[in-house]
Amino acid sequence: MNPVVTQPRFGAGGVTASEWQSGVFDCFDDMAICLCGTFFPLCLSCQIASDMNECCLWGGSVAMRTMYRTRYGIPGSICDDFMVTLCCPQCSLCQIKRDINRRRAMNIF
Repeated sequence: MNPVVTQPRFGAGGVTASEWQSGVFDCFDDMAICLCGTFFPLCLSCQIASDMNECCLWGGSVAMRTMYRTRYGIPGSICDDFMVTLCCPQCSLCQIKRDINRRRAMNIF
């Protein structure tokens, strides 16, 4: 049996590869998101889930981060998503929300 070495792309047409619009620790790029993620992570998690038309319970999960990353062709792995979500959960939430906002501004969300 061969191990899976690449993840499937989201959607039928595939997605061109892109990068995160900001880094995990670029919290000061948007102070409002940073403060929300620090003091109200559940609210930020629900905002992210709502942005993605998903259940609020999924907003801060590894599954949501992986789904978002694969949807936009952002390189990485489930292991990377797990480690970021485990070690820096608030930073992970803030990164996803900043990315959503920037993609919206570019009309690609």
